[in-house]
Amino acid sequence: MRRWAVPSRIIGRLPDARHGEDRETRGVTTTGPLQDGVAGTGVGGGGAGYAVEPTRPTPLVRTDFRHLLPITTRWMDNDVYGHVNNVVYYSYFDTVVNRYLIERGVLDIHRGTVIGLVVETGCHFFAPLAFPETVHAGLRVTRLGTSSVRYEVALFGGESTLAAAQGHFVHVYVDRESRRPTALPSPLRAALQALSA
Repeated sequence: MRRWAVPSRIIGRLPDARHGEDRETRGVTTTGPLQDGVAGTGVGGGGAGYAVEPTRPTPLVRTDFRHLLPITTRWMDNDVYGHVNNVVYYSYFDTVVNRYLIERGVLDIHRGTVIGLVVETGCHFFAPLAFPETVHAGLRVTRLGTSSVRYEVALFGGESTLAAAQGHFVHVYVDRESRRPTALPSPLRAALQALSA
């Protein structure tokens, strides 16, 4: 297998020299060129030109996390397919992160001078979750910068030890008024360090 890079402006297929596009910026594993007119899996599942084999992580386990929060699913969380809809997973991510910060007194959502803005999220799904089961959200910090933090969150259904879904969530902390990045206040940094993986 070869590693090719994909500029983020390309959606649906890997860049190709035939179209004047370079092959630098972001790594993607490919199986090589396909015949013209033959659709490969491409970036996002529908491109032509190269078949892409996405790398898939293995599910994390509960013991990978120092903090777990039980979250009660709601009837409205299920979609027509009988499981929790994918967009709801992100609300669970928000819930575990912000509740942790609020309960430790390091986030005042109404009057705090420093707030966290989400700049990146991602999620891998392994097994369905469904109402009425309880979801346990595991939270840890994998990177702590001057003004940013990368959280990893895993969602466990019922008493399962393997994650049904896992993802990441990046906050950049900014001044509430100017919206300019600011250094993490000491109490916030200490609360986040307690979650460091």
